[in-house]
Amino acid sequence: MQQVLRFGFLLLLSISSIAQAQSLPRPKLVVGIVIDQMRWDYLYRYYDRYASNGGFKRMLNQGFTCENTLIPYAPTVTGCGHASIYTGSVPAINGITGNIWWDRNLMRAVYCTEDKTVKTVGSTTALGLQSPRNLLVTTICDELRLATNFKSKVIGISLKDRGGILPAGHSANAAYWFDNTVGSWISSTYYMNELPAWVKEFNAKKMVDNYYTQGWQLLYPANTYVQSTPDNKMYEGTPFGDQLKVFPYNLKSFIGKNYVPILYTPMGNSLTSAFAKTAITKEQLGADAITDILALSYSSPDYIGHSFGPNSVEAEDNYLRLDKELGDLLDFLDSNVGKDQYTVFLSADHGVTQVPEYLLENKLPAGRVFMSKVTEQLNKNLAEKYKVAGLVVSDDNYQLHFNHQRIDSAKIDTDDLAKWICDYLSVEPGIARAFPIEDLNEVPLPAKIREMLNNGYYPSRNGDVQVILQSHYMDAWNMTGTTHGLWNSYDAHIPLLWYGWGIKHGKTNRETYMSDIAPTLAALLHIQMPSGTVGHVITEVMK
Repeated sequence: MQQVLRFGFLLLLSISSIAQAQSLPRPKLVVGIVIDQMRWDYLYRYYDRYASNGGFKRMLNQGFTCENTLIPYAPTVTGCGHASIYTGSVPAINGITGNIWWDRNLMRAVYCTEDKTVKTVGSTTALGLQSPRNLLVTTICDELRLATNFKSKVIGISLKDRGGILPAGHSANAAYWFDNTVGSWISSTYYMNELPAWVKEFNAKKMVDNYYTQGWQLLYPANTYVQSTPDNKMYEGTPFGDQLKVFPYNLKSFIGKNYVPILYTPMGNSLTSAFAKTAITKEQLGADAITDILALSYSSPDYIGHSFGPNSVEAEDNYLRLDKELGDLLDFLDSNVGKDQYTVFLSADHGVTQVPEYLLENKLPAGRVFMSKVTEQLNKNLAEKYKVAGLVVSDDNYQLHFNHQRIDSAKIDTDDLAKWICDYLSVEPGIARAFPIEDLNEVPLPAKIREMLNNGYYPSRNGDVQVILQSHYMDAWNMTGTTHGLWNSYDAHIPLLWYGWGIKHGKTNRETYMSDIAPTLAALLHIQMPSGTVGHVITEVMK
């Protein structure tokens, strides 16, 4: 009997050893890093100033860089970018056609992650009424959960709700975002009914008030910021108030009162990193052999870039500090997950154009198009012509959306209306093209632009007339700052860095796309691609 038991025990050990030897090699943790509003050229614009042990140089010099990574659709905005990176898809398939879009079926504007069926968790505000339900396909995070029978953990973290929710996908264990009215990280009942104890403890620290006490000082002497325009240009925004226009920024007056200004400082990145590190530790991400994913998005570069512009001292200081932040995060992963036990990719949701007035100062063509005012005047003219008010209901995402119910009731010919509008817009300064969207594949356009617009088109969430602005013109709300959203390289050329487990050292200059990230991860992890994938595996990055 003892011999039988001993034989059985040895057999089990043998089977276990064989199973271990044949187990599928995967990293313990995948960390996806999306820098909100990072142009590709920032990798090299500040290269000489990045720390040797920072994040960007480490990933460039030890990992793999895809130097010519492009966004394959328009509009190039935050919601679309985060969704497309993680779905390997485009708005025409995943349905995220903007941060906000006009929904033809609902006859109202829809925010990309809005969900009125859920409740806020972590505060009493309405900022938690969010979920991924408007996303029509799976993400790579969903596919990993499916591949491991939901044993993998997936957590999304971003100051912006859409930056944490859309990447994490439908089946995530949690997504967290920042409630800037109360200064706390929150979630929704889509994920949980109560915040975990560690999140409550983190919120109780009131880290934002500590950051406000420190204020925003320059990391290095002011005369070393030679890649930037002088501080306090007239075309820079003033997110801290009209009395705070130059460094150093004293933020003490906001303590305990106003949690919006933190978004416009590099301390927003520090807050995000601190929360992410706590999540890794408390949720034990990467603690076992089952691969987990942390979908991490840094939002402050976008707030800073919009307000001050990409050539500001503020933008340069932000990226120098973010480089150190990323280096610290990689050090943390080395210590807590294990060196060569995790895989990181870093990319961006979009780029940004320079501030028009900065370009004009340097004799470069640029300008502002105030589309909301254009649309307002357009509606007045249409009301006089057709005797019907409010025929154009939205100009979101560089498109005009018609009120088809009013058009039908007034028996207005839609084709005639669209032609009249296009003729009207064609003489507006800064507008290069305006045409009915249904004619997209017939109007004379370079194939690249046509493909990007097609990839951004989902019928019930898109408009009737497409507007294309001239190079370096932007849809503006005021006379300061800048924005993004167009097909041009300054908005569509983004970084893509790979580092860690399974990644070769090297680079490629061939054209790759944002939509290639998810299928490459799927190949690396030996799992199914997301359900709407149109991208391709970047085979060069893998060992």
